Amino acid sequence: MAARAHAVCLPMAAQGHINPFLKLAKILHAKGFFVTFVYTEFDYARLLKAGGPDAVKGSGDFRFETIPDGLPPSDLDGNRHIPTLCDSLSKKGLIPFRDLITRLNSSAAAPPVSLVIWDGIMSFGRKAAAELGISDIMFWTASACGLMGFLHYPQLIDKGLAPLKDESYLTNGFLNTPVDWIPGMRDIRLRDLPELFRTTDPHDILFNFAIKETQDAFNATAIMINTLDDLEHEVLDALGRMLPPIYTVGSLSMLCKQISNNSSMSLQSNLWKEDASCIEWLDRRDPKSVVYVNFGSVINLSVERLLEFAWGLANSNHFFLWVIRSDLVSGAKAILPQDFLRETKERCLVASWCPQEEVLLHPSVGAFLTHCGWNSILESIRGGVPVLCYPAFAEQPTNCYFACKKWGIGMEIGADLKRDEVEGVIKEVMDGAKGRDMRKKAGKFKEMAERAVKEGGTSYSNMNLLLNSLFSGLE
Repeated sequence: MAARAHAVCLPMAAQGHINPFLKLAKILHAKGFFVTFVYTEFDYARLLKAGGPDAVKGSGDFRFETIPDGLPPSDLDGNRHIPTLCDSLSKKGLIPFRDLITRLNSSAAAPPVSLVIWDGIMSFGRKAAAELGISDIMFWTASACGLMGFLHYPQLIDKGLAPLKDESYLTNGFLNTPVDWIPGMRDIRLRDLPELFRTTDPHDILFNFAIKETQDAFNATAIMINTLDDLEHEVLDALGRMLPPIYTVGSLSMLCKQISNNSSMSLQSNLWKEDASCIEWLDRRDPKSVVYVNFGSVINLSVERLLEFAWGLANSNHFFLWVIRSDLVSGAKAILPQDFLRETKERCLVASWCPQEEVLLHPSVGAFLTHCGWNSILESIRGGVPVLCYPAFAEQPTNCYFACKKWGIGMEIGADLKRDEVEGVIKEVMDGAKGRDMRKKAGKFKEMAERAVKEGGTSYSNMNLLLNSLFSGLE
């Protein structure tokens, strides 16, 4: 009798990567896999602090393990410095991860590891699997359009478009240069590509990290992407002609709910402690009356930009729920002015973190002011909620472009942030004709996403096709 299939899941050490990876791990577990889920030691400690022992309770056949990220200790209430973290993991991750798999294989408490699922920016996972003769799959947690943008960074260098010649290229109109040579992404500009190329330093850590890691997609055996066929079909068709077999399995959050309900489904992945009181606050609001504001788990705002957002929200005269992380403001505490708090106390709730999926499904939420992280985009589609886009990092500008220009479910807030613009876009999406049109389109995308994860839908079928392929290959 063949040993039970054992999957080791290796997400990037960031909230936006861990969330969909844990959903995938739950699906694998429900389908019969023994699962080992790998955190960095730092994130494991954050998870314990935020969620207590139950957050890592697992079960006999769903276990958590850790590897070091290679960095010295730091405050558990905030993120690691992203460039330093990426550089450290890419240089120091392989040996501890390979040692972990070797240890798992020598343990009588678990079947031998038969599959490594590695994050698309944790390519040392593929290398470890190859060295140990274990099957592997790449999982890209972000958008297909984001992946396509990153894959063309080498061409930006070849064409002399990156790195930037000097700082003035950020503001002199250069970023409006049309890019008409990337398959499946016609009519975009440089500013719509993932923003890590916007550096004047050819040795910039994140720019070079993005090139090195995403180019490893060409070496993958197969690639899972947390997206929907119908949402990104042009880009997916083009990627399909470039890369190994691609399986679209999004939204994993919805698919996870659809496929099964077993012992692992209650496991949580939040690295910040959630404030569930915001749901009670939303319960007391009228349908579609609240603007939900969350800039995700990574980006930082200056004090000046925090204040522009604050007064734009205040002047819109709408209710708003605003998630302000402890480390949202660079180098300072995010302290809102007393006059702002007095003016908005009857229609504002500020939370340190919240159950976002639940919030975006709540009937009182009428719009989502977001950084355009891919999980946030998919969760807004699941809730049929239009988005106000303020992209700031990695592939967020690409997600913003597609949400606003291709799908018609978003409006962008300019980089030259002013409170009057914030006020204006909020009023338009909540009260205006454009907002009604965006909400209607968002509703159609919601229906499309629901079809994709139902039995017979593309994501449901792709997941089963992939699982059948894996099981047959492991027999």
